[in-house]
Amino acid sequence: MARRKPATTHGITVVDKPAGVTSHDVVGMLRRRFGERQVGHAGTLDPDATGVLVVAVGKATRLLRFVEKTRKGYTGEVVLGAATTTLDSSGDVLATFDLSAVTLDDAERVVADHLVGDIEQTPPMVSAIRVDGKRLHELAREGVEVERASRPVTIHRFDVVGWAEPGVLEIDVECSAGTYIRTLADDLGRLLGGGAHLRNLRRTYVGAFTLAEAGPPDECDLLPVASAVRSLPAVTVDDDVAALVANGRVLDAWDGDGPWAVFDPAHTLLAVYEPFRGQAKPAVVLPR
Repeated sequence: MARRKPATTHGITVVDKPAGVTSHDVVGMLRRRFGERQVGHAGTLDPDATGVLVVAVGKATRLLRFVEKTRKGYTGEVVLGAATTTLDSSGDVLATFDLSAVTLDDAERVVADHLVGDIEQTPPMVSAIRVDGKRLHELAREGVEVERASRPVTIHRFDVVGWAEPGVLEIDVECSAGTYIRTLADDLGRLLGGGAHLRNLRRTYVGAFTLAEAGPPDECDLLPVASAVRSLPAVTVDDDVAALVANGRVLDAWDGDGPWAVFDPAHTLLAVYEPFRGQAKPAVVLPR
C-alpha cells in the first residue's frame, strides 16, 4: 500500500461556520481547498449553529487539544414553552407549556441560582460523544437511548440579555469546554416550571480566536502554526536548549503553572511542554 505523502501546508484557520453544514463538512471543504488530508477541528458545532470553528491543517493538528480546552462564548435564543426531541429547534416538539407569565427577573433568578458556576450536565442523545464505539447521535437516529453519565462543566457567565421576541429569551454564555448550550436551554425551561429549547446558536469565540478574524470556509486566512498556542505562556530558549527540546528531553520547569509554548531564538515553535513532577516534559514536539 502506498504511503500517504507528508503534509506540506500547515497552519490554523478560523472559520465562521455557516448554518446547514456539519463541522465534518467544513473539514472536508478545507481538505479540498488546501489539498491536504491532515485537517481537523477543535470542538464540534451543531449543523444549525454558526460561528467560530477553529480548524488545523498539517502538523498544527497535533496542537488542537490546546485549543479545545479553552473557554468558549456563545449567543443564542431560548424558546420558552416547547420542549423538543433534540433540545433545539431542529427536533420535534415533545410537549408544550404555558410560560407566558415568566419575567426576565424570573429567568435571571433561576440562572443565578442554578446555572452559573460549577454544575453537572448530562450530554444530550444528539451529541457526538461515543458510547461503546458509537456516537450518541447515531444511536438517537436509530431510536436508541442509553444511559449517559453526567459530567462537570463550568459556566463562567450566563447573561439573560432580554426578549428577542415574546416568549423567546436572548442569552449570552461563557463556559468551559464540553458544555452543551442546548442542555442549558432545556434546564432553564424546566427550572421555570415547563420546557424550552434552543435556537440560533452562534459561537462567538474559542479561547483567543474570535469572530473578528473568522471567515467563510473558502475565504478564511491560514494563520501560522504557532497561532494554535497563542493562549499559552511563551518561553524562548537558546540553541543548546532547543536541541534538547527537539530530542524530547525533560527540562527544568519555567515560571507559572504551564503548559508552555517553547520557541527557538528565531521564534519558531518547537514544542509544548507540560508540568511533570516539578519539571517540564514534552506534550508535543513538532518536526523541524
